[in-house]
Amino acid sequence: MVSFTHHDAGTSESAWAASGVPALPELPLDAGELAGSAFIVLAAHPDDESLGAGGLMARLHGLGAQVRVLLCTAGEASHPDSPSTTPERLAEVRLREFDGALGGLVPGADWQYLSLPDGKLAAHRDRIVSALHEAAAATGQPPQRIVLVAPYRNDGHTDHDTAGAAAAEAAASAGYGLLEYPIWYWLWAGPEDRAWHSWLRLPLQPAEEQAKARAMAAHASQVRALSDQPGDEVLLPPDFLEHFARSWETFAWQPPSVAGSGGYAAADAEGLFDTVHAGSDDPWQYTTSWYEQRKRALTLAALPGRDYAAGLEIGCSIGTLSVELAERCGTFLAVDASSAALAHATRRLAHLPGAQTRHLTVPQDWPEGEFDLIVVSEVGYYLAPGELDVLFERVEAALLPGGTLALCHWRHPIEGWELDGDAVHAAARRQLRWADAGLYRERDFVLEIFRAPGAPQ
Repeated sequence: MVSFTHHDAGTSESAWAASGVPALPELPLDAGELAGSAFIVLAAHPDDESLGAGGLMARLHGLGAQVRVLLCTAGEASHPDSPSTTPERLAEVRLREFDGALGGLVPGADWQYLSLPDGKLAAHRDRIVSALHEAAAATGQPPQRIVLVAPYRNDGHTDHDTAGAAAAEAAASAGYGLLEYPIWYWLWAGPEDRAWHSWLRLPLQPAEEQAKARAMAAHASQVRALSDQPGDEVLLPPDFLEHFARSWETFAWQPPSVAGSGGYAAADAEGLFDTVHAGSDDPWQYTTSWYEQRKRALTLAALPGRDYAAGLEIGCSIGTLSVELAERCGTFLAVDASSAALAHATRRLAHLPGAQTRHLTVPQDWPEGEFDLIVVSEVGYYLAPGELDVLFERVEAALLPGGTLALCHWRHPIEGWELDGDAVHAAARRQLRWADAGLYRERDFVLEIFRAPGAPQ
């Protein structure tokens, strides 16, 4: 759990404005795959919905979409030391504020109060999951036409994290789409954090910005002091509210999937990454980030052989690692599911006669031939667990005796996917049972080298 309080200065809005957040790819809402869906908005406390998704809800109302809102708590614990009110009276105030704010965003909105205790949602996760499924059933829509809108599951506030995790669980089990909105993340995180790199942006129209601003102001108990006495201070000061006065909102997006698949399948990732790469030549800052440069250097240094006869890289993206791998291989093949990313990789490798690229969605597709080096970097967690098993079957069949398999993955949760880096590497060890020729692990990533059984050919 991240440690912070609302009194912390945190990351300024000017720092976020200078990052890549304003240039994130756009959420496919109006004419994209979200059009025609029913939306269930989950809020841990009154004001979460306005801060994180007020503009989205105003857009949905304008589109005539079906919107239902679930409020977990009344936010009665926001001022525990107040000398002027009690949690019971504050709950009444905040519920009235919520109703007024929501009425300005989605007039006549259908909303339900779950009456759960503020600050203690962790003990009621199952109730939230059940309420989401009940609300989804009430829409009359099939699961693939339902989208949950919930707090970001790693927002840093225990109630937000629980609500987000409950929504992710419900989405994965039934196949709903999932939009996660960050709130406290903008305070404690900074542009150097990598979580936001895969998020999408919803540009707001002027009327939607105005509706959101009115909704935020309606939560008077949070944006203004209750009194001038100690314990009644403003909870959401102007510097913090600047993060929500942007002309866009930001979401982590998980499309609807087959129930129980565990998030994205490889084919879903193809479309997502084409969208991401269409908005930037280098969306993950592979060429400029010291983290990425250092990770590449460590990966290359960990390879036990100086030269390889035939190399294969799965998920080459824009080809920054590919170039340095290809220089150590007689022949080299870089594959990726994103045609947009592969176009950049092809240009980077054009000067190397032994290097080729190919558009493949692994593990459903797999190149012919045998290899003495296979590299799988930052790819495994974009697969459903069953697909990961097939990937390692493919690797085992294609890697020559004594050949090298290099795995490198980010260790933190990956939004929209069930697996993380540690789970991917554990699956490799469990399934392949190959000798571990090298292991490097730090807070952010794990790098592991395996050698296939048998003498090199």
